[in-house]
Amino acid sequence: MGPDTGDDRKGPLAGFTVIEMAGLGPVPLAGLMLAEMGAAVLRIERRDARRDFLKVPPQYDLDRHGRKILKLDLKHPAGRELLMRMIHQTDVLMEGFRPGVMERLGAGPDATLGANPGLVYARMTGFGQNGPLAQRAGHDLTYLAYSGVLSMIGRRDERPVPPLNLVGDYGGGTMFLIAGILAALLEKTRSGKGQVVDAAMIDGASMLAAPIFGFMATGFWRQERGTNLLDGGAPFYDTYETADGRHMAVACLEPQFFAEFARLLPLETELAAAQYDQARWPDMRAAITRRFGAQDRAFWIERFENSDACVAPVLTPGEAAAHPHSRARHAHVEKHGFKRPAPAPRFSRTPGETAAPAGAAVSLARFGISGEEQQRLAAEGIIGEGDASTD
Repeated sequence: MGPDTGDDRKGPLAGFTVIEMAGLGPVPLAGLMLAEMGAAVLRIERRDARRDFLKVPPQYDLDRHGRKILKLDLKHPAGRELLMRMIHQTDVLMEGFRPGVMERLGAGPDATLGANPGLVYARMTGFGQNGPLAQRAGHDLTYLAYSGVLSMIGRRDERPVPPLNLVGDYGGGTMFLIAGILAALLEKTRSGKGQVVDAAMIDGASMLAAPIFGFMATGFWRQERGTNLLDGGAPFYDTYETADGRHMAVACLEPQFFAEFARLLPLETELAAAQYDQARWPDMRAAITRRFGAQDRAFWIERFENSDACVAPVLTPGEAAAHPHSRARHAHVEKHGFKRPAPAPRFSRTPGETAAPAGAAVSLARFGISGEEQQRLAAEGIIGEGDASTD
């Protein structure tokens, strides 16, 4: 770790230093989460990088909140040398480039772990560091398509549906990247050694679906989407439109919950007794559709409010933030002019803090780089004038 600079960050990762090589998608969300757990995150952006194509004002740009921002000319030998010096003083490096990019900068695992044996070198790619697709471009939907996961999402006899970029980028990417980093840091407490974490979105998305693969092996799950228990095939695990054009989510898988649902809806006796009789599912779905379509969403919210029928209104993000449960848990916070989800997970003894927009100045003291040297590097154009600028 770098020297103590009086950083008063709070959280279970306070005292740890992370370098985030700038990019989009899973690595920036990992940077935000690690920062909100207390780590000091330095985001390194290209000297000529611009973000105006995103049309996101800085106060709303969570890809940069909670970080110190350094614009660095990595095409210049002095810029690459500075990067290596900083890496040698840090705990974790995160990068999301195609395989070989960091090596060409002279900052690949061999070079950095040779100088800093305790470094956790976390690599985030779509297809991994090797294999015939490793150098191919892609996005969340690309990796989901190749993983087999996308084929499972959507209605029967309709095309697969993009699940936002939550499953590939953030579920299969960010969460597995963070899990790997934390596991490597934990192992380091025993061995004293760092290592490379190879996180690939195609691997992470596949792992998220591991139980489904188990179901397939038993014959319980069919490969035809929209025909299974959890993909909208079952009428008691689906969404239904209400009379006012809103929607309710029904998820009463277990018999006791389904019985409560059938009682409150109500559902005809013969259908209520046939939950797992797939021959009756079309009639059951039609009956449930008719019942929900006869009343507004407000009626159904009140109807199921205090039950264990596992029925919920499909809320918009704004409605979710205003819901009494969200307010009671302070699950959304009003910060810097907008409302966003509060940091998660929560810690009893070492709670983290909601990240603020990038500050106006970058201190490199924890990397052993003096203010005088920073001024010289800025004058030479190696680091950006006004390091934390958001242009």
